[in-house]
Amino acid sequence: MQFFSRNSVMAADVDRRRRPVRLASTVAAFVVSGLVLSSCQSLFEQAYEPSVSPSSNPQIVEEVQKGDPRAQMGAREHPRIVASYGGEYSDAKTERLVARIAGALTAVSENPNQSYRITILNSPAINAFALPGGYLYVTRGLLALANDASEVAAVLSHEMAHVTANHGIERQRREEAEVIASRVVAEVLSSDLAGKQALARGKLRLAAFSRQQELQADVIGVRTLGEAGYDPYAAARFLDSMARYSQFTSVDPDADQSLDFLSSHPNAPQRVELAKRHARAFGPEGTHGETGRDYYLNGIDGLLYGDSPQEGFVRGQTFLHGQLGIRFDVPVGFQIDNKVEAVLATGPGDVAIRFDGVADNQKISLPNYISSGWVTGLLPDTIQTISVNGLEAATARASADRWDFDITVIRIGPQIFRFLTAVPKGSPALETTAAQLRASFRRITAQEAASLKPLRVRVITVGPGDTVGTLSARMLGTDRKLELFRLINALGPTSTVSPGMRVKIISE
Repeated sequence: MQFFSRNSVMAADVDRRRRPVRLASTVAAFVVSGLVLSSCQSLFEQAYEPSVSPSSNPQIVEEVQKGDPRAQMGAREHPRIVASYGGEYSDAKTERLVARIAGALTAVSENPNQSYRITILNSPAINAFALPGGYLYVTRGLLALANDASEVAAVLSHEMAHVTANHGIERQRREEAEVIASRVVAEVLSSDLAGKQALARGKLRLAAFSRQQELQADVIGVRTLGEAGYDPYAAARFLDSMARYSQFTSVDPDADQSLDFLSSHPNAPQRVELAKRHARAFGPEGTHGETGRDYYLNGIDGLLYGDSPQEGFVRGQTFLHGQLGIRFDVPVGFQIDNKVEAVLATGPGDVAIRFDGVADNQKISLPNYISSGWVTGLLPDTIQTISVNGLEAATARASADRWDFDITVIRIGPQIFRFLTAVPKGSPALETTAAQLRASFRRITAQEAASLKPLRVRVITVGPGDTVGTLSARMLGTDRKLELFRLINALGPTSTVSPGMRVKIISE
């Protein structure tokens, strides 16, 4: 979470973003399902070269396409995209890696004259996407999950297909039409149920439209991948890795997440099978194309993993922020999702937590702050002042639609920190969850702040006597070391390692 001034969070927002249990799982699902992409211009690495060599002087969108309205649309949206994903991730080695892969794909794409601006986003999310005019985005989280250059090439070629097929333009036109239709529904239909049904039908039409585009981009992307000299089966491999990651990050791994996943993309099995079918045009698996694994691992060695210092760190059930000097714990069984705008956590029983901060410029009393209008459904009689580990604080309750809420605000100097806990109406988990949050919130010492170090992807060579168990034991930042080690190295449940093999671990 990046600290910033914000007064617009309302209790009802939780319901508008779907049920609280979906807050983290929805993020995970979209992170894994999205394939739309990034930008970074630089020179290409030496070592292995794909069969089609990229240009050593990649073009920049603004210079080549000044008169292109598609590029102008991408340019308008670019700053918003970068800001919403924590800024750009600047690392010359990683930028060279991604530019090298993109260059090989551009030469054999459906429009070799299309120029691209590729941005690596400073986000641990697993995501990639495209804007009209050649603006491609990929998160560092996706780069950490991928295991070779061909898998990233699969993502990039998919996104290039969106650009060359003008999917962004088509989708914007369709969305504008649906927005107009939604306004008519809201204004004309007197029945709330009928209105919601009409809006839902509009969303389903958009979802189907998007799924069709995704499948089209998959087909074009696999073809481009193979023609560039990369392993055409990489698309299927990485789709499978993303699906596994979705399960790993889900609060309830056995829950059906298809509702979120299918809201904008085809289901994973369908896409995996489609990718394999089109890859077979290049020959049987393992007989065509290069993976580029060695130069890829060289390019991501040292890549920032997980949270950045500016957004604080998640360590198991604890959130710590060295720059803000604070920490708190969520209950066992909860999963924390540290986003740019707030820290979200979800747990059993449809319980959700939101934590963020606002600037306290007016020095308003905390009870008056709670009642100043930013909380929907506030119960004024429940407002009371308290102390949280020696810090000035206040609490209140609210109720809206099907949810009960606890609001806790805590003042530290010129800042007010806010906890919003949401539970289904009548759930006894409200007080126990909110009480644990309050009891665990405290300042951290200078020594604690200094000891907080970001995690990074480290590439190591398996030595004699090393096993999956001994290597995974070296992982930091997770209490599911073995599971995450297998996941980031695309190792199956029974896969083993051998001396000389290169693998990724997460450490400082």
